[in-house]
Amino acid sequence: MKKTALFLLFVWMLVCQATAMPKSKPQVPIIMLSGTSYERGTQHGFQLKKQIDEVYRKWKESIRKDTGKNPDAVISDFLASSQYQKAIQQSTPQLWQEIQGIAVGSGQKIDDVLAFQLIDEYWGYLDRLKNGSVDKNHCSAIGIAASDNQPTFVAQNIDIDTYMQGYQVLLHIVSAEEDMEQYVMSCAGFIGFAGMNSKGVAVVINALTDLNNSVEGLPVTFVTRGILQQQSGEQALAFVKSIKHATGQNYLIGTETEVINYEASANQVVPFYPTGNKGIVYHTNHSLANHDVKPWMQDYHQRILAGTGTTSSSQTRYKALQKRLSASVHPLTQDLIKSTLRSKDDERFPVCVAYDPKAAAFTFSSVIFTLGTTPSVQVTHGSPDQSEYKQHFFLSQATQ
Repeated sequence: MKKTALFLLFVWMLVCQATAMPKSKPQVPIIMLSGTSYERGTQHGFQLKKQIDEVYRKWKESIRKDTGKNPDAVISDFLASSQYQKAIQQSTPQLWQEIQGIAVGSGQKIDDVLAFQLIDEYWGYLDRLKNGSVDKNHCSAIGIAASDNQPTFVAQNIDIDTYMQGYQVLLHIVSAEEDMEQYVMSCAGFIGFAGMNSKGVAVVINALTDLNNSVEGLPVTFVTRGILQQQSGEQALAFVKSIKHATGQNYLIGTETEVINYEASANQVVPFYPTGNKGIVYHTNHSLANHDVKPWMQDYHQRILAGTGTTSSSQTRYKALQKRLSASVHPLTQDLIKSTLRSKDDERFPVCVAYDPKAAAFTFSSVIFTLGTTPSVQVTHGSPDQSEYKQHFFLSQATQ
């Protein structure tokens, strides 16, 4: 009897200890991918087969809610109404091979894998159907050029659909074709939202849904990864300016010495800097320099330029970035970037959006890319107010 009582007491103590111990916060898993593009895709699909199946199911359910239609029929119509596959095969053929590999490794249909990459293009598709505004994106981006006492920083809060929570992955790519490494923040079954390569190029993006689209252009995800395939900042900029863009998007590109910002639409690519100082860039989700605007968004665009009308989420977050990143008020440091990306200056439209299963979107991850002599990648699992930045380095740095 005494032994039984002692055993129960021991079990009770273990339970109490486990309950009292703080739960460790989730970290973004790193998925190593190597070899050719097709091999890397196959590895991605095979390693994340279960997660891809789950998130694709949730994605299709979100399509059903968006349209009220069978998601497979919507995907079929969406792809049939565009020439995205042709543009991908022409401009970034290696990335087409990568998504073919994901399909084989995960057992998913190639059309589903392709359509899942086309997040921004799908929003444009819905916009064309409804002939109105689709405001499902809330990303906030920051770039600070190198100075005498610190390196270049490129950073972003990646805000995306709530169904992607729990499927965060950091792709660590060792490319046989380009002789480089890449870190790409992504979701299971997706080839990437933002990233940095070992050649001194980093990129973050913001959707600009007011700008004109083209069903013949290169989709955003493939532009982003295409930038990361380049061997230098000069090549990255040339790539962005040489292609036809499928969807309105802001591309903030960092090199070891500078930050460059382009607002791209179907018909033009326009540089934008918020101040006369090209050493600091910030952006949200409305165009300011590119006026190649959809006909039904002209009034919205003009009201933004004039500073009149109802203030949107994008305008509110832009003003928060503008206030916090004023070089005359605050030193432009990594700590300032982190505090800005964690900020909630406006309760309704904060820069940092914590996960809420009832909400449409949240801050999926916050990323900070540091370029220069000691390049590094920092990412959070979810919003940066609830997750610490985890730092990662390139393998090639260990041999230098």
